[in-house]
Amino acid sequence: MAFAIEVTELRFAHGERTIVDIGRCQLASGQSMAVIGPSGCGKTTFLHLLAGLIRPRSGEIRILERDLSQLRGGDLDRFRGRHLGLVFQRLHLLPALTVHENVLLAQRLARVPMDPTRVEALFDRLNLTGLERHRPSMLSQGQAQRVAIARALVHGPELLMADEPTSALDDRHAEQALALLRESARAAGAALLVVTHDQRVRGHLGHELEMTTPA
Repeated sequence: MAFAIEVTELRFAHGERTIVDIGRCQLASGQSMAVIGPSGCGKTTFLHLLAGLIRPRSGEIRILERDLSQLRGGDLDRFRGRHLGLVFQRLHLLPALTVHENVLLAQRLARVPMDPTRVEALFDRLNLTGLERHRPSMLSQGQAQRVAIARALVHGPELLMADEPTSALDDRHAEQALALLRESARAAGAALLVVTHDQRVRGHLGHELEMTTPA
């Protein structure tokens, strides 16, 4: 069985304070998981570790069967850009670009063929049609979050990871966003990891990992 995520004895600390302490976590390609826990329990830090944005104090992280500790600098950036789709809690939409340009940029950075048809289909599914020429500053928080989800999906990543993707959405749009994440992952044979404190996510994904604040 191929694994999208394999974590063994993973620990991360800030000074003397332990932020993340996970003995073992596995997620197979094509499977989905919700990482659920209260604010401050280290969920976002865990996602950043899995994405290679920060390094652990100890332990092993294998993403798509690659040991992240063996990837450095540009190699890590290229691996992340091509194979991962990330939706951050702080959305990081580029203010100087339009909504359409923000989404197309993910295809360009992943070095995959530009596919405006795929962008249009995502915009339709996420109720973003008509906002293509808007700048991020013109969007509501919910609209901006849906643009960030479209950007994470547009290059067909093998592992989707989303940090609180439903937090700013009403019930209808939250269910829609989760459905799109699940369906896109399923269609691509990709794994999906959702980090959240939103109890509405429970039951929507195949597996759950509950995190608590380390002692």
